[in-house]
Amino acid sequence: MMKTLSALIVAVALFGGVQLFHDGNGESVANEASPSNSYRLIANGDEAACAVSRGAEISDGLSLLTVAPTCRSLLPGIERAKFWRDQNDGTVAFSANGVDPIVTFGVADGDGYESYAPATPLLSLAGDRKAGD
Repeated sequence: MMKTLSALIVAVALFGGVQLFHDGNGESVANEASPSNSYRLIANGDEAACAVSRGAEISDGLSLLTVAPTCRSLLPGIERAKFWRDQNDGTVAFSANGVDPIVTFGVADGDGYESYAPATPLLSLAGDRKAGD
């Protein structure tokens, strides 16, 4: 009896979790609620660009990060970055291990961020707006 009750509770929890992230028409509510997690990484004033996306937060200030392989042409090694860290001073660091930054960004004058370490190439990180936004 206890095993059956436990299995039922797990099944209901899983179903509830799936329903939490889908609004009934098959589209993910999580994707709709956080469109600002997709960014365009741009080198030296739009000479080259690639896509990065911030994933789920895994601890305070540390989130998963997906960097397109093409970003290597902007800054060799950046394609290894797996973590986005929001630091206490408002800066953002990308790293392969969650600790040692590959690149660090400060808040830009307008919208987004600009890199300051390493000093070159200058990279900007801007929210990627979908067509029609």
